[in-house]
Amino acid sequence: MTNPTVHVRQLERYMTTTLQAVGLPADDAHTVAQLMAEADLQGSDGHGVIRLPQYCKRIQAGGVNTRPQIRVEQERAATALIHGDNGMGHLVMKRAAELAIAKARQSGMAWVGSHFSNHAGPASLYARMALEHDMIGLYFAVGNANHLPPWGGLSMLLSTNPIAAAIPAGEEAPIVLDMATTVAAYGKVKAKAQRGEMMPEGWMMDRLGQPLLDPQRSEEGFLLPIGGYKGYGLALVVGLLAGTLNGAAMGKDVVDFNHDVHSVTDTGQAIAIVDPAAFGEVSHFKQQVDVLIRDIRNSERIPGVDRIWLPGEQSHARRAAYLREGIPIPSALMQTLDRLSEQLNVPTLSATAP
Repeated sequence: MTNPTVHVRQLERYMTTTLQAVGLPADDAHTVAQLMAEADLQGSDGHGVIRLPQYCKRIQAGGVNTRPQIRVEQERAATALIHGDNGMGHLVMKRAAELAIAKARQSGMAWVGSHFSNHAGPASLYARMALEHDMIGLYFAVGNANHLPPWGGLSMLLSTNPIAAAIPAGEEAPIVLDMATTVAAYGKVKAKAQRGEMMPEGWMMDRLGQPLLDPQRSEEGFLLPIGGYKGYGLALVVGLLAGTLNGAAMGKDVVDFNHDVHSVTDTGQAIAIVDPAAFGEVSHFKQQVDVLIRDIRNSERIPGVDRIWLPGEQSHARRAAYLREGIPIPSALMQTLDRLSEQLNVPTLSATAP
């Protein structure tokens, strides 16, 4: 059966109305909804509307501050630390990205960290904000639940700790890398469970060291790091930069927001912005990125490989397709959203005007 599709503006309006119903001010609800809809539009389906019921549950339980005083706590010419006041992570990180871009324009590069934030969706949302200014964006975050033990261990002391990079190009699509430090982000596990699908081997392992394929049993095991022990090391370093450096939760202090809807998560994130103009002509840099992209795309392929993809190309193509054809919403997710609408007495997604 074909999944129903919705227009991105329809999805955005629905989420704005729903977030307002649980207490977010209109402007904040719209900002969060825009970023969540953008996540679905680029194909990050583990971080878009699928998260809405969970966000609403945390807000209703008092786990998120609906009227945060997001503020700069420490600042130098090229750096800042933002206190998110336990607001929605999307609001905190949009503020952090905007500040970092402004600082990079003056200093050539900037680093802005945050603490007392919350889950903010896919990492690439914020790295990509630099592209509108012909700048390079880098993003780091501590995940909102520990699903990764140290290499060789069983204690869940690390999370997926994502990293993203967005690099502008000229005529080609920008290079956008968005990855968890685990083979799969936990949001992808949740999306598989929502759709009733099994996970491929290599995503998770049970506590006896056997492959775990059923996403409904994900709590019986743990995610696997990319590249074995190297991925574990990368997850640790990203956590130190996004969490420990900012005085945010890391290691055993990370709150599992999947199960605890009341506690302050104190999520740590960081964004770094580099202005290529500090190193030379931006147009020349972008031309050279184009040359490299074409060299890679046109390079010799293994037999049976139709195309070599660059990071972000498939998301770029998916975004164009979804703008044309609508964003597919799995039937099981649509039913979950319908129940949420009924609980909150708001129009359903299908009844929301595009």
